[in-house]
Amino acid sequence: MAKESSHATCAAHTEHARHPAGAVGAHRVVVIVDENSNPFELGCATEVFGLRRPEIGRDLYDFRLCSPEPRTLMRDGFFTLTGVAGLEAADAADTLIVPNRPDIEAPRSLAVLDAVRRAHARGARLVGFCSGAFTLAEAGVLDGRRATAHWQWADSFRARFPSVTLESDVLFVDDGDILTAAGSAAALDLGLHVVRRDYGAEVANSVSRRLVFAAHRDGGQRQFVERPMPDPPDESLASVLAWAEERLDSPLTVSDLAARAVVSPATLHRRFRAQLGTTPLAWLTGRRLALACRLIERGEPRFEVVARRSGLGTAANLRALMRRETGITPSAYKRRFGPEVN
Repeated sequence: MAKESSHATCAAHTEHARHPAGAVGAHRVVVIVDENSNPFELGCATEVFGLRRPEIGRDLYDFRLCSPEPRTLMRDGFFTLTGVAGLEAADAADTLIVPNRPDIEAPRSLAVLDAVRRAHARGARLVGFCSGAFTLAEAGVLDGRRATAHWQWADSFRARFPSVTLESDVLFVDDGDILTAAGSAAALDLGLHVVRRDYGAEVANSVSRRLVFAAHRDGGQRQFVERPMPDPPDESLASVLAWAEERLDSPLTVSDLAARAVVSPATLHRRFRAQLGTTPLAWLTGRRLALACRLIERGEPRFEVVARRSGLGTAANLRALMRRETGITPSAYKRRFGPEVN
């Protein structure tokens, strides 16, 4: 089952995340592209971190591609990548995205592994999409750490890297300065999580709208669900979720959600687990906390009001939940992501 401890609802982990807006120059994201790299995850990184953002009014990242060779043959020889920076560009990265490739048993380039080790030693944030966890583990930076990878490679990963705690049933794992995502589309989930961590929920939502992608899927959500197309159709949670989203400030309970769905609480719990990989209470709390983050970002200075309007009740409960889920207090979140005061 999915572990609900491996996600963060708002921005988090200030000790490892550098806020690009506060840095001298833009936060630099560098992607290492190695032989046989997957083009899909490269595209995900480019879409999230590499595009200009006129809809936001500023560019979020300084984005670079680099490779150990002048010509890099991509997965299965689909195409050859040229014209990118040399591997030395990785030494200037604030966030380094490591190569991911389907030939998981093939050893990674020693030059690439050395670049990953150097980045880790100087405190850069490391990101691995899909089989990128193998690159990180082979570099030795995941020893004693948590990570995830595509579910079909879980047994192979555990056999090769027993010192790494692999969470194979989640979309992504945020372990502070090292973040890993499961297969394929989970790269977008992790990419948006990084944007949310760096800039807050409002900016991440803007990026997700341009991607036409879900703004936030918890890292603890399952990599795949039991019934991708629920049968019968009326078992879908969509209408209940939409109804609840409009009433987050109300004292909603799991029983209220079950009554709206015209099922018992036990049946509702099973459907949440099957379709969302989480519990009704965890989903409701997560949505309320996300709303609280947006209210703070939009300038509401009174935490009692934020707690009441988001359905979290009291400022004390808001503080406890934000610290538990994001690692920072509402005051720290306000300083980091709230409107600038002239």
